[in-house]
Amino acid sequence: MPTFCYIYSCAAKQDMYIYLAEKNDFACIDEILINTLGELSFTMSLELNKDSKLAKEDPVKVMANLQSQKFHLQLPAEISIEQLMAKITQ
Repeated sequence: MPTFCYIYSCAAKQDMYIYLAEKNDFACIDEILINTLGELSFTMSLELNKDSKLAKEDPVKVMANLQSQKFHLQLPAEISIEQLMAKITQ
């Protein structure tokens, strides 16, 4: 089943994007995380399915995150989720 999402670029880091299940619904994102992302700019909307081609993400993982937590965070290649979480919790 296709999943529709809305993609925003994050000013905090080049190639960092957040995918939302609902347009402009930032309430699903923890306040500390949202503050870490910097200014968010709408980039595009996209319909995803398991065969979608994404430059840096697995579409099945993105769709699962959109369904379970209403967002998916795409990090730049040089930053791991562990590094980002360590920075946030400092």
